Amino acid sequence: MSRSLKKGPYIDEKLLKKVKKLKSGDNVIIKTWSRACIIVPEMVGFTFGVHNGKEHIPVRVTEDMVGHKLGEFSPTTKFARHGGRMQREQESRAEIKQTDQVK
Repeated sequence: MSRSLKKGPYIDEKLLKKVKKLKSGDNVIIKTWSRACIIVPEMVGFTFGVHNGKEHIPVRVTEDMVGHKLGEFSPTTKFARHGGRMQREQESRAEIKQTDQVK
Protein backbone atom coordinates (compact mmCIF):
# COMPACT_ATOMS: atom_id res chain seq x y z
CA MET A 1 0.00 0.00 0.00
CA SER A 2 1.41 3.37 -0.96
CA ARG A 3 1.86 6.36 1.29
CA SER A 4 -0.87 9.00 1.46
CA LEU A 5 -0.61 11.75 -1.16
CA LYS A 6 -1.30 14.27 1.59
CA LYS A 7 1.86 13.19 3.43
CA GLY A 8 4.04 12.91 0.34
CA PRO A 9 6.89 10.47 -0.30
CA TYR A 10 9.15 9.43 2.58
CA ILE A 11 12.63 10.88 2.12
CA ASP A 12 15.14 10.54 4.94
CA GLU A 13 16.27 14.10 5.73
CA LYS A 14 19.65 12.98 7.10
CA LEU A 15 20.35 11.07 3.92
CA LEU A 16 19.40 14.03 1.75
CA LYS A 17 21.78 16.27 3.73
CA LYS A 18 24.63 13.82 3.12
CA VAL A 19 23.86 13.79 -0.60
CA LYS A 20 23.83 17.58 -0.83
CA LYS A 21 27.24 17.80 0.90
CA LEU A 22 28.91 15.58 -1.71
CA LYS A 23 29.60 16.27 -5.38
CA SER A 24 28.10 13.89 -7.95
CA GLY A 25 31.56 12.79 -9.11
CA ASP A 26 32.68 11.63 -5.65
CA ASN A 27 33.31 7.92 -5.35
CA VAL A 28 32.10 7.66 -1.74
CA ILE A 29 29.62 5.05 -0.50
CA ILE A 30 26.92 6.63 1.68
CA LYS A 31 25.85 4.07 4.28
CA THR A 32 22.18 3.98 5.18
CA TRP A 33 19.74 1.83 7.10
CA SER A 34 16.77 3.68 5.61
CA ARG A 35 15.45 1.05 3.18
CA ALA A 36 12.03 2.75 3.01
CA CYS A 37 13.46 6.01 1.65
CA ILE A 38 12.20 6.95 -1.82
CA ILE A 39 14.90 7.66 -4.43
CA VAL A 40 14.69 11.28 -5.62
CA PRO A 41 16.46 12.88 -8.62
CA GLU A 42 19.07 14.50 -6.34
CA MET A 43 20.38 11.00 -5.50
CA VAL A 44 21.19 10.04 -9.11
CA GLY A 45 24.87 9.28 -9.64
CA PHE A 46 25.67 8.44 -6.01
CA THR A 47 26.43 5.04 -4.50
CA PHE A 48 24.54 4.04 -1.36
CA GLY A 49 25.42 1.23 1.01
CA VAL A 50 21.92 -0.09 1.76
CA HIS A 51 21.74 -2.35 4.82
CA ASN A 52 20.11 -5.73 4.24
CA GLY A 53 20.12 -6.85 7.87
CA LYS A 54 23.63 -8.24 7.80
CA GLU A 55 25.81 -5.98 5.64
CA HIS A 56 25.69 -2.89 3.45
CA ILE A 57 25.06 -3.70 -0.22
CA PRO A 58 26.42 -1.04 -2.62
CA VAL A 59 23.66 0.39 -4.85
CA ARG A 60 24.58 2.84 -7.64
CA VAL A 61 21.53 5.03 -8.31
CA THR A 62 20.56 5.66 -11.94
CA GLU A 63 17.77 7.71 -13.49
CA ASP A 64 15.41 4.76 -13.97
CA MET A 65 15.48 4.05 -10.20
CA VAL A 66 13.82 7.38 -9.30
CA GLY A 67 10.53 6.79 -7.48
CA HIS A 68 11.52 3.37 -6.17
CA LYS A 69 12.66 2.60 -2.62
CA LEU A 70 16.29 1.95 -1.70
CA GLY A 71 15.41 -1.40 -0.14
CA GLU A 72 14.19 -2.78 -3.47
CA PHE A 73 17.78 -2.96 -4.71
CA SER A 74 19.26 -4.68 -1.65
CA PRO A 75 17.81 -8.20 -1.24
CA THR A 76 17.49 -9.43 2.33
CA THR A 77 17.46 -13.14 1.52
CA LYS A 78 19.96 -15.24 -0.37
CA PHE A 79 18.60 -17.75 -2.87
CA ALA A 80 20.34 -21.06 -2.22
CA ARG A 81 18.85 -23.18 -5.03
CA HIS A 82 16.12 -25.68 -5.65
CA GLY A 83 17.04 -29.21 -4.69
CA GLY A 84 16.09 -32.63 -5.86
CA ARG A 85 17.20 -35.24 -8.36
CA MET A 86 16.62 -33.12 -11.46
CA GLN A 87 18.78 -30.31 -10.11
CA ARG A 88 21.67 -32.69 -9.34
CA GLU A 89 21.46 -34.17 -12.85
CA GLN A 90 21.52 -30.73 -14.48
CA GLU A 91 24.53 -29.69 -12.41
CA SER A 92 26.43 -32.87 -13.24
CA ARG A 93 25.72 -32.40 -16.98
CA ALA A 94 26.90 -28.80 -16.79
CA GLU A 95 30.05 -29.85 -14.93
CA ILE A 96 30.84 -32.54 -17.53
CA LYS A 97 30.29 -30.07 -20.36
CA GLN A 98 32.57 -27.55 -18.67
CA THR A 99 35.38 -30.07 -18.20
CA ASP A 100 35.06 -31.14 -21.86
CA GLN A 101 35.48 -27.53 -22.98
CA VAL A 102 38.60 -27.08 -20.86
CA LYS A 103 40.32 -30.11 -22.46
